[in-house]
Amino acid sequence: MSAIRLLILGAVRQHGRAHGYQVRNDLEFWGAHEWSNAKPGSIYHALKQMAKQGLLVAHDVAPSTVGGPPRVEYEINDKGTEEYFTLLREALRSHEQKTDVLSAGIGFIVDLPRAEVVALLEERVAGLRRWRSSVTEYYTPAEGLEQLGHIGEIMNMWVHSADAGAAWTRGLIERIEGGAYTFAGEGEPFVGVLADDEPNPYATHPDPEGGIHGNRDDATPPRSG
Repeated sequence: MSAIRLLILGAVRQHGRAHGYQVRNDLEFWGAHEWSNAKPGSIYHALKQMAKQGLLVAHDVAPSTVGGPPRVEYEINDKGTEEYFTLLREALRSHEQKTDVLSAGIGFIVDLPRAEVVALLEERVAGLRRWRSSVTEYYTPAEGLEQLGHIGEIMNMWVHSADAGAAWTRGLIERIEGGAYTFAGEGEPFVGVLADDEPNPYATHPDPEGGIHGNRDDATPPRSG
């Protein structure tokens, strides 16, 4: 599962309609360029691909002020919304997801009802417990690392990772059950995207048209990675 797919669908959905630089600016504001593959080339490529796949609708808007073809704004449709929620639920429930996918899921966690989020996270804890049990069939921490030589350090790392992941998830469940955050159906959620005129202190690249949001995503930026 790709984190960038979930990130872009979620960002476009929060705006209603957004162009490439706007999506990029949001992801940089969230720090996603540091903990995921949300680099400029990947973002623009994913937007175009998801439009071709029928998950986003591409709209030509006002011509670029620096010349060239019109900008493109993207809008999520019913198919894209269905895909978004499928990816979001899987990001939260599966203990096998990479950290960037889980991070993306946590970033959009309030788009789901509170009770459903708790249930999904409990699935994640159960999966971590099952996985830990399978590891300890071959490695028993209480018997010490020496039982497998230095290879025991690998098993020890994974057992500790499972324990830490389960502990963190249980803590999140407790906070959510205790009333933290505003979830779907409970009122106005926390706004996690930048307004059009709001500066981004974490932006890595200025808008070539002189504003905060306005890069021509009709141009083909270099692919990352």
